[in-house]
Amino acid sequence: MKMNPAERLQSFAVGDHPSYRPDIDGLRAIAVISVVTFHAAPGRLPGGFIGVDIFLVISGFLISTIIIKGLTDGSFSYHEFYGRRISRIFPALIVVLSACLLAGLAILSDDELRGLGKHIAAGAGFVSNIALWLESGYFDGSSDYKPLLHLWSLGVEEQFYIFCPLLLVLLSGRKIGYLAPLATVAAISFAVNVYESDVDPVAAFYLSIARFWELLVGSCLAWIVLQRDAYPAPLSSKRSAVSLLGLCLLAASLVTVDKTRSFPGWWAALPAAGTVLVIWAGPHAWPNRALLSNPIAVWIGLISYPLYLWHWPALSFLRILEGGEIAQWKRFTAIAAAVLLAWLTYEAIERPVRRSGSQFVIPVALVLSMSVVGSVGIYLHASNGIDWRLHPPTLVNAGEVGHGHFFEYIRTNSFPCTPSDIRANTGDWNGIVRCFQSKSGDLKDIALIGDSHAEHLFPGLADRLPARNVAFYGRGGLPFLGNKEFDRIFEFVISDSNITTVIIAANWRQKLRQLPTAEWKSTLGKTVSYFVEHGKSVYLIGDVPQFSFLPNRCKFAGRLGLENKCSEWEELSGGGQEPALREIAEAGGVEFIPVSQLFCRDRRCSMAHDGAVLFRDEHHLNIPGSAMVADKIASRLPR
Repeated sequence: MKMNPAERLQSFAVGDHPSYRPDIDGLRAIAVISVVTFHAAPGRLPGGFIGVDIFLVISGFLISTIIIKGLTDGSFSYHEFYGRRISRIFPALIVVLSACLLAGLAILSDDELRGLGKHIAAGAGFVSNIALWLESGYFDGSSDYKPLLHLWSLGVEEQFYIFCPLLLVLLSGRKIGYLAPLATVAAISFAVNVYESDVDPVAAFYLSIARFWELLVGSCLAWIVLQRDAYPAPLSSKRSAVSLLGLCLLAASLVTVDKTRSFPGWWAALPAAGTVLVIWAGPHAWPNRALLSNPIAVWIGLISYPLYLWHWPALSFLRILEGGEIAQWKRFTAIAAAVLLAWLTYEAIERPVRRSGSQFVIPVALVLSMSVVGSVGIYLHASNGIDWRLHPPTLVNAGEVGHGHFFEYIRTNSFPCTPSDIRANTGDWNGIVRCFQSKSGDLKDIALIGDSHAEHLFPGLADRLPARNVAFYGRGGLPFLGNKEFDRIFEFVISDSNITTVIIAANWRQKLRQLPTAEWKSTLGKTVSYFVEHGKSVYLIGDVPQFSFLPNRCKFAGRLGLENKCSEWEELSGGGQEPALREIAEAGGVEFIPVSQLFCRDRRCSMAHDGAVLFRDEHHLNIPGSAMVADKIASRLPR
C-alpha cells in the first residue's frame, strides 16, 4: 500500500534517514524558484543564481547517501548506480536538447546553429561547463543568447557522479573512514575555488575542481546523518531552530549575494551552509514539515529538474527572436510555458521511465538516444549551413557579428604590446592577450588607453594610420588617475618620450552612470591634465550608441517571419555624457572627438550603414565599424 508524504514522515523514527524526504523536494523548490526568478525578473532577486548551489549540495547529499548505504550493506553496484542515474537524468535532457535542436533549425542563422550544435554536443557529453569556460570572457552578455548555457551545472554534477563512487568505494572498509577524507578533498576544492575566484573568476565559476566542494559538503552530511550514533541529529527541541537558521542563511544569500560579488569564492559558503543546516535538521523540524513539505512546494520540487532544463531555452530563444531584451510579460509567458512543459515532461516521460524498473534495456536505449542527439550536434557544428531547412533567416546586411572574427583579425594584423609586464597583467579572449600594437618593436608614438570601447577603435586606427605605431593598453575599469588597474600603464606612457599622442576612450555611457557627475568630471579632468603636463597631446573620444538588441537582428530577417531591425530612438541608446566630456576637454586644452553622430540621424541611431552591420554586439564595433569611426578620429590627428 502506498503512503502519502505525511504518512511516510510518521513512519520514520527520529534520526532515521528516509529514502524519500518531501522536505528536500521543498528545498529543491526554493532552488529552482530562485534561479527562474533571477533569469525571468532581473533585479528582483539579486542572488537568485545561488539556487544552483543549493542543488549541488542536495545532489551530493542524496548521491552519497545511496552509495554509502549500498557499500555498507553490500548491495552497491556500478551497474545499478549508473543505470539509475541514466534513467533519472537522460530522459528530460534528451527531450530538451531535441526541442532546442528543432527550434534552432527554425530560428537560427547558420553561424548561430553551429554554435548551438556545439552546445548540444557538449550537453549530451556532460562537458558543457568546460565548453563554456573555454569560450567565456569579458563579453559575458552574449551568454544570454546561448540557449543551453544552464547545462554547465549538469556537467559539474555528472562529472561528480564519476568521481564520487570511485572515491567512496576506495574508502569503503578502511579504518580512516569516510568523513576525514571527504572533508579534506572538500577543503582542497574550496581553497581552489577561493583562489580562482580572484585569479580566474570564469574558471572558478565553471570548472568542477572549484565546484566539487559543494557536492562533497553534501557527501559529508550524508555520512553524518547515516552515522546517527556517532553524530546524533539535533535534539527535537532544537531541530526547528537549526532549520530556521539554515533558511535565514539562504534568504540572506538571495538578497546580499549578487553579480558584483566575487562568486563562488567565500560567498558560496553562505548558501551551502544554509542548505546543510536545513537538511541536517531533518524532516520533523517544523519549517521542514510545515513549509517545505507542503504539497505545492513538493510538487514544484518534483518538477524542478525539467523546469530548470526548460526555463532558460524558453527565455533565450525568445531573446534571440526579439534581438535583445524582452518585455516582462513575455518573460512571464515564457516561464509559464516552461512550467507546463516541465509538468508534461515529468508526467509523460520521467515517471514512466522510472516506473519501468528496467536496469538494462531502458538505460542502454537512453544512452544510444543521447549519442544520436550528441552526434547531430557535432554534425551541425561542423557544417557550413543546412541546405534542407525550409525557411532559414535571410541575410539583409553583410558584416561579421560576434567577437571571434574581431579578435582573430587583430591577432593576424597586429603585434603583442610592449612592455611585457603590462602585457602579462592583461586579460585575454580565447587565448588572445588583449594588449596590441600596430607595428613590432618598442618604439610607439600613439597610446590608446581605456576599456573595450577603446579596444574596438584599435583595428581601425591601426589601418588608417599606417605610418604610426598605435598601441592599445586596456583594463576593465575606467581610465582614471587613481584607478590602480591603470597605474602601471600611465606610468609607462608618461615615461616614454616617443609616445606623443594619448587617446582616451571608454564605455562612458554605461560606467559613468555609476558615479556622481561631479566626482567623475573632476577625476577625468585630473587625468587629462596629468598627460598634458607630461607633454602629451590628448584626445578624448565620445562613445558609440548602445542598442537594446543584438546585431543579428539587423543582419538577418525571417526568424519565424520577423523583419530585421537595425535602429532605435537615440534616447533608448543611452548617452548624455557628451556635453560634460566636451567641457572637460575644453577646460584641459585638449580635443574632444564625438562619434555618436556617425550612427545617429534625426534622433534615431542605426547599427548598419550602406548594407553593412557596424557592430558585433549591442555596443562593440566590428572591423568595418571600427574603420568608420577611425576615419573621423584619424582626420583630427597629425599623420
